[in-house]
Parts: sequence; C-alpha cells; structure tokens
Amino acid sequence: MGTAFRNMLSSFFLVLLLSPLALSASNDGLVKVALKKKKLDQVSRLTTQYGSIEESIRMPMKRYGLANNLASNDDADIVPLKNYLDAQYFGEIGVGTPPQKFTVIFDTGSSNLWVPSSKCYFSIACLFHSKYNARKSKSYTKNGKRAEIHYGTGAISGYFSEDHVTLGDLVVENQDFIEATREPSITFVAAKFDGILGLGFQEISVGKAVPVWYNMLDQGLVKEPVFSFWLNRNADEEEGGEIVFGGVDPDHYKGEHTWAPVSQKGYWQFDMDDVSVDGETTGYCADGCSAIADSGTSLLAGPTAVVAQINHAIGASGVASMECKAVVSQYGKQILELLLSETQPKKICSQIGLCTFDGKRDVSMGIESVVDVNVDKSSGGLRDSMCTACEMAVVWMQNQLRQNQTEERILNYANELCERLPSPMGESAVDCSSLSSMPSISFTIAGTTFDLTPEQYILKVGEGAAAQCISGFIALDVPPPRGPLWILGDIFMGRYHTVFDYGNLRVGFAEAA
Repeated sequence: MGTAFRNMLSSFFLVLLLSPLALSASNDGLVKVALKKKKLDQVSRLTTQYGSIEESIRMPMKRYGLANNLASNDDADIVPLKNYLDAQYFGEIGVGTPPQKFTVIFDTGSSNLWVPSSKCYFSIACLFHSKYNARKSKSYTKNGKRAEIHYGTGAISGYFSEDHVTLGDLVVENQDFIEATREPSITFVAAKFDGILGLGFQEISVGKAVPVWYNMLDQGLVKEPVFSFWLNRNADEEEGGEIVFGGVDPDHYKGEHTWAPVSQKGYWQFDMDDVSVDGETTGYCADGCSAIADSGTSLLAGPTAVVAQINHAIGASGVASMECKAVVSQYGKQILELLLSETQPKKICSQIGLCTFDGKRDVSMGIESVVDVNVDKSSGGLRDSMCTACEMAVVWMQNQLRQNQTEERILNYANELCERLPSPMGESAVDCSSLSSMPSISFTIAGTTFDLTPEQYILKVGEGAAAQCISGFIALDVPPPRGPLWILGDIFMGRYHTVFDYGNLRVGFAEAA
C-alpha cells in the first residue's frame, strides 16, 4: 500500500472509543441526531480519529428503574446524526446561554463532556475547532479544578467549568464539563468533531463529574432511563443515523432485541458466549469473554490471538513473528501433550518455562501485541514476546483439538497464524475481488448469534481499480482484570440497532432497519 493510503488507514484505526454526531429537534417530541456522508478530503487523510479507553473506575453509579416495555419515539427525544465515511458519527450540541455550538462524539466508551476552551492558546488543533468562551455565557459557573483525559494518541487537558448544555430542545442545567486548553495536535487538527460527550457510567468519569445523561434523568428531561443508537451504513444516503434519548425508534430495527446484562459498570460491558468464523468457533471464549458496545469506536477490536485467526480466514495481510514460529517449532508438540493431559491451558506456558505464574493468574496475560513487545529485547522483551506467542499458540491448538484435527494439521495451522499476526497499526489489507468468498464472522451474545458478512466487516476505500479494502478487525489486548475484552464499535452497531438500558442495566441488539 502507498504511504498516503497507509496514513489514512492509521487515522481510521485510531478511532477507538470516539465517533462524532449532530443534534436537531423533531416536531414529534423526539430529539434526533442525523448523519450525513462526506467526500474524503486531503486534510482528513492526515488524521481523523484516535483511540484507546480511559483508565480509571471510580465511584458507583445511580440505579434507575425502567419498565420492560421500552418507550416508543412518541415518549422520547431523538437527535439526528451525521456520518463521516462510516468512521465518525457526530452531532451538534450547545454549551452556555445563549448556546455556543459544538459538534461532539456521543461516546458510550467514556463519561465526560469536554470541548475546546477559548483559553487554548498553545495547541494547533484548537485553531481548527469551535471554542467555548465563558464570558459570553450568562449561565456559566466557575469551577477551575484541573482535569486530564488520556487516549491512545495523547491526552487532552484543561479544567472543569459548569454551564447549561443544549441537545435539540432539551436543556441540561448546571452541567460539569471540561474546557480543554491542550489537545494532541496531530490527532485533532483534522477531526470532524470539536469534543466528546460521554455516555458511559459515572465509574469512569474523570474527576467524578456527573455525566450529561445522569443529569438528563435527574432533571426529568426524558421519560425513561434508556437511549438507543441507529447508525446508517449506506454511504449513498444523506441521513446518517440517530440517537434516541428516552426510548427507541421502532422504524430502525426489526424483530425483538436480545438483551445482555451489564457485567461491570464503567463501560457498557457484558458477557459474550463465542466468536466464530464461518460457523466454527475460535475457541477463545470457552472460559468466558467480555465485550463492550462502543459508539466511539469505528472498528471491531479484539485479542491478538483471535484477530490473527480471523486474518488467516479472510486472507488479510499481517506480520510474521519469528518468536511465534520458534515457539510452535520448539514447544508445539509439548503444548499439545499438555492440552491432551488436561493441564489447565492458562498454566501450560508457565509449566514449560515461557511465562511466570504468580499463583493466581499468569502475569503475562495482560500482554501487548507481539510486535510491540519485540521492540526492546534487552529488557526482557524477548522473554515477554515468547510468553505472548505461547499463550496464543495454546488458544489456537486447543481450538484445533476440539475440531479433532491431526497433530500435523494443528502445528501447520499454528505456524500459518504466526505469519498473520495483526500489524501494530492495524492496516490489514484484503483483496477486494475476494469478498464473495470470505467467511461470515459471528458473535454469540446471550444465546443469539449475530453475523457480519464480508461487505459489513470490510472497509472499502475508493472505487474501481484504485479501490483498497481493509479488514475491520484490529488487535487490542486489554490487560486483566478489565480484559481480555472485545470492543464492538460502529461496524457492529451499524448492523445491529443498539439499546443502552440504564434502568435494567442491560444492552440490547436487534437487526437494524
């Protein structure tokens, strides 16, 4: 791939946990956020998004009751969304009196509201976005407490202020938010959004600030403690999608929702039963998996071991790991013998001396990708990468044993996967002409299987002979106790209408219409 295209892909893949939207009120009592498609311009090729999850889990959230029957759009507020290249879904809000307008990402993977400040003097990114000016607001209240939020490509920092926030016709009074005085310039210069409005739980709110959604409920602005997303994945349509506060829009889903209880408050996290390729389990969820539904993540992120299996199945490019191949060559048969002897899989790599074990869990289970760890071999990086490779090999071999494969086939398969480890930047290219022969990828949640076709999980950029196709799956190894974790971003939420039910602490998925 050319350098320009690789740079663009890097921008796409760094979108983990954020997507922009825009707000307007409809005349049916709903607040809708509409999404629109835009052409890819040269500026947006530089960088459009960023990634990673904020670090802290702090105070307990309030619990709100909700009837089993969700409110229809007659009882809710709907905000229309705008869609930029199926990668950013953003909407407009107002901060202050009179409202100062900002485009923000409605992000279920974070919990704070922040916008650029008029006092952002030293970050180039602030020159390209709307800035909040406290002196122009009649409802501003000074706070001044310092705040910083870390993302995968840098941090925003500033201080807390308090003011009214407008979403469509709704006005949330006395809302704490962060005035950002510093932003990572490379990340935000070309972003289509100004800031972020977090819709996660208060447990992950920086500074213990009460999230906007909590205040919407406390101030009686919506009738039911539930909100829902419809993301339009049709690039030819002007309407980009909508977020409904206080209910669901029945026009945008088919059938009934499948409900998964929230397993850990912070992110919208739930248990996942399985991840399958063309109907065959990857084996990774045999001992349980966790996932989060994240409107701020453009793609689908999962553990390196599973993404490597998916890469192999769809013919995506990857990077070869000599450590991985060495583990399969030198220890492959021993790993198989231990699996057959019913040794606990998590203890195998420590038993053969490639990982250390602290009596409770393998300390290497929260590993980075093999490529990242390989950088510094002088400080134990080689040992860590061998441990990482061993743990992945155990997963792969255990899955092949369940399928009754021969020893030769199992070792060959593991060696092939060592050639397909995801790139550190995520740009795993596929042949656009091969989409029809690629398998479906499925996620089983609460006993229901949710399929994604190649047309849905492959991102196609450009047309005709110049078109480039890339896998929508990227590797992200979230360390315990929070991980391992799957992040189901806009690719998944675009296929499946998603409901976030605060009252019953559950997430619902139904086929989008």
